[in-house]
Amino acid sequence: MIEVRNLTKTYGSTIAVDNISFDAKEGEVVGFIGPNGAGKTTAMRILTCYIGADSGTATVAGYDVFQQPLEVRRHIGYLPENAPLYTNMGVLDSLNFIAQARGIPKTERKSRIRDMIDICGLEEVVQKDISELSKGYRQRLGLAQTLIHDPEVLILDEPTSGLDPIQIIQIRKLIKEMGEKKTIILSTHILPIVEETCNRIMIISRGKLVADGAQEELTMQVQGGNVYTFTIRGPLEEIESKLNMLGFITDVESIAQDDGVCSFRVKSDEATNTEEELFRFATDNEWSLTELRRESINLEEVFLHFTLPSSEEV
Repeated sequence: MIEVRNLTKTYGSTIAVDNISFDAKEGEVVGFIGPNGAGKTTAMRILTCYIGADSGTATVAGYDVFQQPLEVRRHIGYLPENAPLYTNMGVLDSLNFIAQARGIPKTERKSRIRDMIDICGLEEVVQKDISELSKGYRQRLGLAQTLIHDPEVLILDEPTSGLDPIQIIQIRKLIKEMGEKKTIILSTHILPIVEETCNRIMIISRGKLVADGAQEELTMQVQGGNVYTFTIRGPLEEIESKLNMLGFITDVESIAQDDGVCSFRVKSDEATNTEEELFRFATDNEWSLTELRRESINLEEVFLHFTLPSSEEV
């Protein structure tokens, strides 16, 4: 649904997007994250035909964003961080106007507008003018305008900006449901939303795409493999020696010993069913296994790993 190859955009001497390439498939929710000024919004504006690029190619739903911008716009829904709204219009008039602008047949407009009111929780403000709405409700209305034509691709820049915790949960659930059928690019600084809604994460830093994959894959890159806490009752030196002889174990660290109970932190390669193999290891040696737990770092730690400058650059 989205294909980007060697996309580059500069502003004077500043490289906003630096030779990035990626694909996004149908039914994929991609978290597009990075520090402020990393190039996220610029990349999304290029994909939505708001600005051009210096070089590279990009297609959305099979259409070239530079050669066929009108076709691209017909197939996408774009919600920028600050939803563009005509504040002198009423909520209902605004939705009707957008439905007409999107070419929705007159016979279908009423049902589509009704759907957007229900999906985006606008029932309480449907008779109000946009100028009277809180930031949260304006964001909901912007999302309704983004979805009203049922686009194949959604590009959402901070879609939960200004929403309260209950509204965030509702929008998060909506994004997850839509992601089963649509391609979604989601940019946000609220990392728990990315963890709970996205099946793939792209991290951009200083214009470059520095990481791309499922969170589990990125975690493994940071940790250098699968990491487990392994606690067992038995002789320390013998256990440690035999752990180091296991072919799938890449690193063993003894972290505690108390009254015959030994704890280790072990790393394994990703191809192995480590939990099963370590359980078998304990039972084959007739040692009591008291704990086997996979360690995992959160997305914040992954994010910092890929975006903080290295010591050589500081």
